Amino acid sequence: QVQLVESGGGSVQPGGSLRLSCAASLRNFRYFHMAWYRQAPEKQRELVARIDTSVTPTYADSVKGRFTISRDNTKNTVHLQINSLKPEDTAVYYCNIYPPDNAYWGKGTLVTVSS
Repeated sequence: QVQLVESGGGSVQPGGSLRLSCAASLRNFRYFHMAWYRQAPEKQRELVARIDTSVTPTYADSVKGRFTISRDNTKNTVHLQINSLKPEDTAVYYCNIYPPDNAYWGKGTLVTVSS
């Protein structure tokens, strides 16, 4: 059974940083495009960043220059370094494959940005 377990969220002040991690129990992990998504209160889930099998990253315009996605195929993990956090980054962050599989959504990790 596939499990994607997110961690690393927390409460930070504007301008702060966090490093999110996702541990994936995906067989042949290196053959999957991976991504981070987020869902803010009362909003739809959105794609934040993705990293393909050739380790090429792509970012939503709203996070370009502030977020960095990376992957470690030896540990089946995906990370999201988030810097210069803004209140509008407040959301539950999830990892999944890209495009997402609804069966793979985990519990996510909550990021709260407030002063």
